[in-house]
Amino acid sequence: MKASPIEQKELLRLQALDIRLQQVDHQTRALAQHVELTALAGTADKTRMNLTTLHGEVEDVRLELNRIESDVEVVEKRIKRDDERLQTTSSVKDVQALDTELAALRKRLLALEEIEIAVMERLEERESAVAVVEAERDALAARVEETEISRDADLATLYRQLEELRRDRAVIAGTIAPDLASLYEKLFVSGHGNAAALLRQRTCSGCTITLTGSDLESVRSSAADEVLFCPDCGAILVRTEESGI
Repeated sequence: MKASPIEQKELLRLQALDIRLQQVDHQTRALAQHVELTALAGTADKTRMNLTTLHGEVEDVRLELNRIESDVEVVEKRIKRDDERLQTTSSVKDVQALDTELAALRKRLLALEEIEIAVMERLEERESAVAVVEAERDALAARVEETEISRDADLATLYRQLEELRRDRAVIAGTIAPDLASLYEKLFVSGHGNAAALLRQRTCSGCTITLTGSDLESVRSSAADEVLFCPDCGAILVRTEESGI
């Protein structure tokens, strides 16, 4: 294949832009914020599960407290009723029976009130635990929002760079003959990004092999518009005044 030395030199600019495009594209996928957001999402899931468990415990304790309060109310009503009956009865037998029942009821009330206090303390502990985890959840949400803002700002900058690089690439690609551009594209894909390389001081800048012997002689004897390839990496060898041949 033939191509003017100027066109061949343009391949170096194209190669540099394509490498830079790869680098910036990789940066968009390798931002530290991506890793941090993934970790935060995992922590947030655990926090939500923990909060769900704690809310369930709070609800259970509240139901238990409601049952005890209901029992207390029943006992208090019975004590009030017996007190009223005690005030109106003149039967010694009824008085003795009511005194016995009242003593039992007051003992039961005291026990229920002690249980009620213990359950209220448990409820307070559970509600405090919920408050702590809710604070952690809110702090996580704030951290996620902050990280997303930082990520979006960095991505916006990188996307602008990609747009500028693609625009510059299109301009340069437009100056290269279609057959040479097509060859370059194939080599770029098959060579994992190494499609054109400057020959500097008889050394390929793509793979750093130094040409010697027949390989060097073949380059020296080739016309300036001949498209040559590195015998080692297969990239298009671009000759300039730096080639040292």
